[in-house]
Amino acid sequence: MTTLDIRPFRPEDEAAVIRLWRDCDLLRPHNDPRRDIARKLAVQPDLLLVGLLDGAIVAVVMAGYEGHRGWLNYLAVAPGHRRRGFGREMVAEAERRLLALGCPKINLQVRHSNARAMEFYRRLGFQVDEVASMGKRLIED
Repeated sequence: MTTLDIRPFRPEDEAAVIRLWRDCDLLRPHNDPRRDIARKLAVQPDLLLVGLLDGAIVAVVMAGYEGHRGWLNYLAVAPGHRRRGFGREMVAEAERRLLALGCPKINLQVRHSNARAMEFYRRLGFQVDEVASMGKRLIED
């Protein structure tokens, strides 16, 4: 099995990461990906991870830990590279880094319409929590 070279994001990765998020239909009009990257680089930049295969970015995940829970966001694997274990590798590396920070639990959000993603996370041991996800924008993008 081929494994990824996983490393923290570098500024020169921005265009490739945004293209990957677009290819994976992760972008929404209310989230500016450049601002999301800039915000992440200001807080725990080593938890924005890219996965490279033969020097090309084929996977990405944004992780974070605020002292109570860890979070995963923007996990993406290039459509032509799926079902090869790369998503699992990215999550495992994010989990390893979060655990090293003392993180006891990871949360993430998946759109109800994304049954494939929900099944993927279930296979990795995630469970649906009986909570309502709520949000409030403080800054409009």
